[in-house]
Amino acid sequence: MANKERKVKKVQARHILVGSKELADEIKKKIDDGEEFSKLAEEFSECPSKKRGGDLGWFGKGAMVRPFEVAAFSADEGEVVGPVKTEFGYHVIYVYEVQDDIDPDAG
Repeated sequence: MANKERKVKKVQARHILVGSKELADEIKKKIDDGEEFSKLAEEFSECPSKKRGGDLGWFGKGAMVRPFEVAAFSADEGEVVGPVKTEFGYHVIYVYEVQDDIDPDAG
């Protein structure tokens, strides 16, 4: 039987970090309504990555705090997830590229 489970090796993501769930919910709604993620990051995010539209670049497992990592690695490419609560605040995360760890011997 083939193992159909996707094993994500690393992701490329943007995020918006804010202090309240209410604001994170508002931002997520704006994104769902079609507003540009990077512009909202520049306007609202409390993270220094806001200067890059919230871009965090590529990262693998173990690079981010656990709740953030779980959300980012569970998302599909092109998906916006959140708000995700961490010790830093509330994150809205846009996973824009995923690199799967493909085993050529599987299946």
